Amino acid sequence: MTDYAIGDIQGCYERLLDVLDKVDFSPSRDRLWVAGDIINRGPSSLESLRYIRNLGSSAVVVLGNHDLHLLAVALGGHNVKKKDTLHDILDAPDHDDLLGWLLQQNICVHDSQRNFIMAHAGLPHIWSVEQGVALARELEAVLRGPDVEDYFREMYGNYPECWQDDLQGMDRWRMITNYFTRMRFIAEDGTLELATKESAGNSPAGYAPWFSYPRSDDVRVIFGHWAALEGETGSDRYIGLDTGCVWGGKLTVMNLDTGERIHCDC
Repeated sequence: MTDYAIGDIQGCYERLLDVLDKVDFSPSRDRLWVAGDIINRGPSSLESLRYIRNLGSSAVVVLGNHDLHLLAVALGGHNVKKKDTLHDILDAPDHDDLLGWLLQQNICVHDSQRNFIMAHAGLPHIWSVEQGVALARELEAVLRGPDVEDYFREMYGNYPECWQDDLQGMDRWRMITNYFTRMRFIAEDGTLELATKESAGNSPAGYAPWFSYPRSDDVRVIFGHWAALEGETGSDRYIGLDTGCVWGGKLTVMNLDTGERIHCDC
């Protein structure tokens, strides 16, 4: 078995097939780790979502902000945005099955043997691996529990801005969501700055890219979300796989054992 990780697909189904063909991917013998944002903004969100869902145990998936947005529209009463490409999923005859499958996916995954953690936006320096995994499991329980509709109704927002261990209820869940699915720039104390989406060299005053802060462990972090990085973090331990396919860039897969990256132009 070969394990590959892939960056943000965002409904770019044809490019997904192209890049998997380049590595001769077969779900009968290989496994695909998906770093979130399977859907939205690209032309084929429904086909992309069905493909990943149909991989079954040959896919390991973490949810991204666009995946959560679909659920917020379907379960929390939020509106489809002008640039969204979600109607094909919402109108599909199997949309209930697809949404139910999304709710069963991960917020982060930890591979202790390979010493990496995968989360859509990354892992903040203020959390240990153990704390991050525990908080992800906490949020996953909400997505699968009786409070799921309340959660999606109130998911959006930039507050609180900084983690505190005694946060409770929706403030706690929103904070976990924002670190794992929206984070780019962060202050030393963990305060998030969620407005800026530019490259790492354009940090707002008082903030820096989340991966620029030292950690007390040597875990590698695989993430997507930040297309403006074009996959470059300046460090082998922080592996950005969103190379902007939906914006005319590339779709990238990486062999998790060799580190080789394979691209498909979009």
